Amino acid sequence: MSEESGRRNLRMPDENEMFAVVTDMLGGGRVRLQCNDGKERMGRIPGRMRFRTWINEDDVVLIEPWDWQDEKADIEWRYKGQDAAQLRREGHID
Repeated sequence: MSEESGRRNLRMPDENEMFAVVTDMLGGGRVRLQCNDGKERMGRIPGRMRFRTWINEDDVVLIEPWDWQDEKADIEWRYKGQDAAQLRREGHID
């Protein structure tokens, strides 16, 4: 983090990833997502994140939509509150 600006270098999406906001917790490691492309998808919390990273409603996450079912996606990364605020300030998410 630079001292004067307070900006942090965050993980940004690759060509097959995008930002999303968790709108609903469905249970069983599944969440409802509002994605940056305007679509609503069902997200899956992978096992490597399930008990290490707690995901709640209104969290900003990085997702990778499935190739074979566009209405589903895997969650790849969760942004903390201050990181999500920085993404909103910079205009990456609504």
